[in-house]
Amino acid sequence: MSALRNHRPLALAAAWLATRALMLWLLAHDHLAPLGRGGVSREVGQLYFRWYGVLSQGAFPVGDRLWQYPPGAGPVLLAPALLPSLTYFTAFVTLTLAADAVIAVALTRAGRRPGRSLRGAALWVLGLPLLLHIPLARYDVQVTAFAVVSLLTLSRSTRACGAFAAMGALVKVWPALALIGTPRGRTTREAATSAAVTAAALLAVLAAAFGGPFDFLRQQSGRGVQIESLGGTVLGFARRAGWPGTVRYQYGAMEFVGPYVGLVAAGSLALTVAAFGLVLLWRVRARRWTTATPYDAALTAVLLFTVTSRVISPQYMVWLLGLAAVCLTSRHTTQRPVAALIVAATAVSTAVYPGLYGEVIHSTWTGCLLMLVRNGLLATAAGVSLVRLWRSGLPAAAPHSAGRTGAEPTPDSDHSPNRTVSTS
Repeated sequence: MSALRNHRPLALAAAWLATRALMLWLLAHDHLAPLGRGGVSREVGQLYFRWYGVLSQGAFPVGDRLWQYPPGAGPVLLAPALLPSLTYFTAFVTLTLAADAVIAVALTRAGRRPGRSLRGAALWVLGLPLLLHIPLARYDVQVTAFAVVSLLTLSRSTRACGAFAAMGALVKVWPALALIGTPRGRTTREAATSAAVTAAALLAVLAAAFGGPFDFLRQQSGRGVQIESLGGTVLGFARRAGWPGTVRYQYGAMEFVGPYVGLVAAGSLALTVAAFGLVLLWRVRARRWTTATPYDAALTAVLLFTVTSRVISPQYMVWLLGLAAVCLTSRHTTQRPVAALIVAATAVSTAVYPGLYGEVIHSTWTGCLLMLVRNGLLATAAGVSLVRLWRSGLPAAAPHSAGRTGAEPTPDSDHSPNRTVSTS
């Protein structure tokens, strides 16, 4: 049995090498029509490289409507300079693969602990290629690495957990949600304090080193309704029914313009506020935590953020795959059905972009139905995730029933301070 366990990491390593070689091949043939006619790699080769030139001069891209990212994104886009012998594009892809490998190794190490599972590592290694070459030409893998490492270090160092969450949040805001499920009391205080101190220190350094670090807030506020969002799906069907709106490239995405778009955007923001209100209500009312609860809560929160957002770009699936993988490292997670729905939604996302993106842009029946399926899977995943998280926090009716249903599992044997506890 031990020999079998030792071979599993080797099999995962072989799978990682094979699938990443395939992803690199797809990236090299990005010019082919089914792979996006060069649109995927153009993000790095043109947009990121242009920003790199501005950042190299000690300033953020002030006034650039496409720059909508927190100041921590600057160092990530400057990082290819660490490999001066390579072109910017090649160096960026190399560093993205390195971040991908860090996630795979972290998940594998976590999965090999007593009471843990390698399912999470397998989900990441085999699930990410469902997005074809897109992850290699975006910096969402790097952001996901911060969130994954933050969650996996919680059981060993709450301060490290908070620091990594803060670093990720300064690149793209969502990794801050990795802290939403930390057990109440000392653990939350230490993690939150570490996150606040880390964020403040890094912001001070970035503000001193670069001009215009907060200009992104002005650009972000102007975003509309992207065609791949849940609101965009509604507008796509409305367009089929005679709504006079059109699609325009603006703020770095294909967005709907026309009557009632502002209302749909406001509705999306309202849903986001309501969704996070539910997550906060869960946190207030929850009475039981397991070692998997912080993982499950992070996935639930980011799913709700994604589904209610005005923008659901294909690379957002990278975030969900990473968090689902963290959940599956624990045998006590409540999110296994959610992980399956995320994998299915990821596969459909590839058909949406780059495969049949023209159909989505023109709101054909094919494009509308594809978006209905993809976003329907994500909405279902978000609902199931919240319900299962909510139920997992309820106090057990009786000790014998908890043992029978698995509601009060034996904690993972990883010397974690965050074992199954009741706070009632």
